[in-house]
Amino acid sequence: MLLTYYVPDRLFRATLAFMRIRLDPWPVDTHSAQLTLTPFKGNVFDVEGEWRAVAPRPLPHSLRRVLVVDGKPRMEARLLLEDDRQELSVAGFGAYAVGAVDLCPHGTRQARFHGVEARRLLAHSGDLRLSAEELIPKNPQTGHLIYDPLHFRGTDVLGAQAAIQKAMLDAERALAAALASALPLDEEDPDMSPDTLVLQDGPVRVGEQGRAVLGYIKSLHTDYLGADRNPLLRDLKCGERTPILRFTVGDTGEGSGGGSGGREQRFTWFVRLASAEFYQHPLAGVMRLEMHAPEDVDFVPRAVRDIADLSGTLLCRLGSVPHKDGRAPQNLVPTAALEQEMGRRLGNAELVTRRIRAHLAGQRVRA
Repeated sequence: MLLTYYVPDRLFRATLAFMRIRLDPWPVDTHSAQLTLTPFKGNVFDVEGEWRAVAPRPLPHSLRRVLVVDGKPRMEARLLLEDDRQELSVAGFGAYAVGAVDLCPHGTRQARFHGVEARRLLAHSGDLRLSAEELIPKNPQTGHLIYDPLHFRGTDVLGAQAAIQKAMLDAERALAAALASALPLDEEDPDMSPDTLVLQDGPVRVGEQGRAVLGYIKSLHTDYLGADRNPLLRDLKCGERTPILRFTVGDTGEGSGGGSGGREQRFTWFVRLASAEFYQHPLAGVMRLEMHAPEDVDFVPRAVRDIADLSGTLLCRLGSVPHKDGRAPQNLVPTAALEQEMGRRLGNAELVTRRIRAHLAGQRVRA
């Protein structure tokens, strides 16, 4: 590239190196940009042979039900509580909704919402003993807002928000574990494919072991592969996946045989849902998937391998498109529908804020 600069009485010419600009296709107000990857500090182990793309397989007839589970938290007001000793503690009104979309993977029935519920919380710190806070409206048609007390430790101003987020994740985990089929993970268990698979937005969580729960991570922030293996992610075709890997959550890479500080082991692999345009980030359209793994073993249970094989086919069917969803294709169509329904259950945020202000103006928060 040759550039010419004109300045008084002099002419400069400079040759610049070739530069290619890549676009992150997600909206700029999304907190999940994946322009850079942070190297994983721990150990990642091969458990499925040669490092090459694995072609997708058709959905088996034994898979009769797929449920997409997600949650939506919302902070509605930050508070300060004062006790009779005039000591202050931080608190907050908040809410969350969790639920699922129930799908037939073979298209023999319509999708439907399942178990979508909202809950409101008064998250608080300190030694206060609170009862449920009820916001009674002037217009009885608008319903009561009841905030159940939820205690958290510490004095961080963001503590209430974190407590509500944790409560949502716990409810989401419980729902996913209750809906998913049992999944054998021991080498001596018979191999069997689940008839009900749960897709959970985000990593799998403690308490879901032995269940057919597949976590999907929509944006990539951690490099589990290294520079020598990352090129395969760019070369994946739609529906193809990488071989399955195993790692330990919290592994720092110190010590022997799996690292230091690890909490539990996971299987992981990557799937491409859509081809990246020539001007986009080369990992656009790639999603990381995750399942629980048995402790300190080198084999992959047949049921996990079966789920990995069908994951590309299933997720390509459920992936969104850019003209309908800015986070396409990783923000799945059922997830977007569920987010809208959960938002409806939570109610209009501006109206809820008005109700809170009117409630606090009319009475004191009593401990």
